Amino acid sequence: MTEEEAKGWLQTHFDVPRETWEGLEAYVAMLLAEMDQQNLIAESTRTHVWARHIVDSAQLVTMARGAREGQWIDLGSGAGLPGIVIALLTKRPVVMVESRRKRVDFLNGVISRLSLPHASVFAGRVETVPAAAAAVISARAYAPLPKLLSSAVHLSDLNSLWVLPKGRNAHNELEVARTSWQGVFHVERSITDPESAIIVATGVRSARGKVQG
Repeated sequence: MTEEEAKGWLQTHFDVPRETWEGLEAYVAMLLAEMDQQNLIAESTRTHVWARHIVDSAQLVTMARGAREGQWIDLGSGAGLPGIVIALLTKRPVVMVESRRKRVDFLNGVISRLSLPHASVFAGRVETVPAAAAAVISARAYAPLPKLLSSAVHLSDLNSLWVLPKGRNAHNELEVARTSWQGVFHVERSITDPESAIIVATGVRSARGKVQG
């Protein structure tokens, strides 16, 4: 997917208004400028930000359109991918969980500059976030699936929708997770990389029989 194809995909799937385009463009500029201060994205993706990061994040919104109303919690948000993109493309309350101080400061700066009052940052580890019943939970490059579910299940209930990009290891991670976790899981192919996949799940609970979250 080229950068122009990425922008075309966004327009087709979201009918992006001018102010949202301006927000996305400003975010990309901030992301690239901050790369001089901290390693937010892989250097090799600098010239493919729209395809490798913006659309890669935005596709999660299309997979969550059937989710109930309510909060979207993004785990290990880092540079704001997908959290900031979600906040720009939707009106859902978005909570980005990030423990690294420099990245927390960057995310708060983006929220302030882009005027995203429905977005916020929790500065700490996922395990320390107060229990919640999020409508949607996402995590991009956060942790292997079993560890991810264990650390974040207290933020969910059985109706929460999980959308979890897992790269090329999706099927392997899901196979391992199914030994200790139950739920309705399926794998979607990423539109930005045909060899990468996204795990989508509902009804996530411990296989030990105790409903968590």
